[in-house]
This record gives sequence, structure tokens and C-alpha cells, in this order.
Amino acid sequence: MTAHLFPLRHMLLALAVVFVWGTNFVVIRIGLDELPPLLFAALRFTFVMLPAIFFIKKPQIGWGNLAAYGIFAGLQFGILFLAMRGNISPGLASLVVQAQVFMTIGASMWLTGERMRLYQWPALLLAVAGIVVIGVHTDGSTTVTGLLMVLCAAASWSGANIMSKQAGRINMLGYVVWSAPFASVVLLALAFIFEGLPVIQEGLVNAGWKSWAAVAWQSTANSLFGYAVWAWLLSRYPASTISPMALLVPVFGLSASSLVLGETLPDWKIIAALMVMAGLALNLLWPRISSWTSRKTSIDNTDGRS
Repeated sequence: MTAHLFPLRHMLLALAVVFVWGTNFVVIRIGLDELPPLLFAALRFTFVMLPAIFFIKKPQIGWGNLAAYGIFAGLQFGILFLAMRGNISPGLASLVVQAQVFMTIGASMWLTGERMRLYQWPALLLAVAGIVVIGVHTDGSTTVTGLLMVLCAAASWSGANIMSKQAGRINMLGYVVWSAPFASVVLLALAFIFEGLPVIQEGLVNAGWKSWAAVAWQSTANSLFGYAVWAWLLSRYPASTISPMALLVPVFGLSASSLVLGETLPDWKIIAALMVMAGLALNLLWPRISSWTSRKTSIDNTDGRS
């Protein structure tokens, strides 16, 4: 198996992750109804850490890398949660944060010398065209501040991606768990500074079962499953192969927002989503088609010489 060929089982794993991440924007919106954004993010990482850190061995990676990954991941969600509390809708947030795809590929090319393959350029352009269609048709449900904040969250996600790739082939579940304390400490400090103790206390007292369910979903499905699997995939494949899968997040995000929160889903959103999926299909399936074609040609040539 060549390094760039993406096995079907790993493709399905990546799809499961982006489904969780896409629908997670609705979960975030529900949690923000009662919890302050920075406290919500801090709770997420606290329960990623506890109690798992007592049962999962620290991976063989330096503390510097763990700290950097944890801080990048923590800032990603802290900034995103802040933006989603009145500055941007869940569906649009799920779209804008995917700027991390291009940030990750660009940073990886700069830091590691990775190069995109020829077929990946039209694949990315097609996906970008779908995102542009969505961006052109925004309905004013966001602010410039919200857009800038989500772009900053995307940059933090990109930084976390690079750190996990540099970590190499280690226990990625342990990696996510042992990096969580750094995220939690930074977010708690920011919560005390910017939200204040009275707001934090009020949020904890008033949080109902929906808010705590949102925290639990954030910690387990989104982090312990999603980010551990994503980091595992990034450690085995080029960023230009894995990162574009996240372009499906806004497809799931827009759909979930429409079904659960009642956001409209006009024809142009469906067309844009199909463009994104077409770009992903080209990026992911072309190596398999090319490999199959090469094998078939080789077999045909061998049979012709027989």
C-alpha cells in the first residue's frame, strides 16, 4: 500500500469523526444557553482529562509538544465558543472554521516539505468553490468580529494538527488525554480573567441536564474519540490527504442546524454542499482509481505478452 492511498476503513473512521464534529456545533449552541463560553470550554477539557488520566499511560512524547497541542486545542474551542455566543450562527461557524484545512496544508508544506499532488489542486479548488458559494449567500447572521474570531480558532486548530503530526505514531488517545490539562488550565485562567468568578458560579448553579450533556458529548465523542482518531490519521498520512476531509464538517453542521435549530436550507446550500463533497471525492478516491487502473493495465499487458 502506497503512503498516499487511503484505505476504506480509515476513510470511514475519518467520516465518523467529521460527522461528530459537524453535528457538534448544534451541541455547542445548546450548551452556550446556560454556560459561559470559556467555562464551557474549560469543562470540556477537564472531563477529557478526568478520570481518564489515571488509567491511560502518558505517551512517549515530550512535555513541550503535549503542552503546545493542548494550548492550541484549548484556544481553538475557547475562541470558537466566544464567537458562537451571539457573533456567528452554528452552521456558518462550522463553515468558516474549515479555513484550518488550508492553514494546515500550508503550514505542513512550509515546515515538513510536503507537496500537494497534481489531482489534489482541482479537488481543493472545487471544495473551495462550494465554500465560496456558501459565503456569498450569508444572510447577515454573523458579524465581522465573529468571522475574525472563528478564523483565529481555525488557526489554532491548524497549530494543533501540526503538533499532532510532529508527535508521530504514538498512543493518540493518551496524547489527547495528557494534553488536556494544559488546555483546561489556560481556559480556566481566561475564564476567571474575562468572565469572572460570579459569572462562573452562576453558570455552574444554573446549568441543567442539557448543558451537562453537552459537556459530556464535548468530552467523549468530540475529544476522546474525534481528536484522538484525527491525530492518529494525521500521524500516518500527509496533511493534504487528511485535512480536506474536514470540509465535510460544514455539510453536517448546516444539515444539523437546519434539522434541530430550524436554520433554513435553501437550494444554494445544497448545491454548495454537493460541490464540497465532489471535491472530497476527487481527493480521496483518485488514488484508489489510479491504483486500480495501473494494476489493470499491468495485468492486461502481462496477459497480452503471454
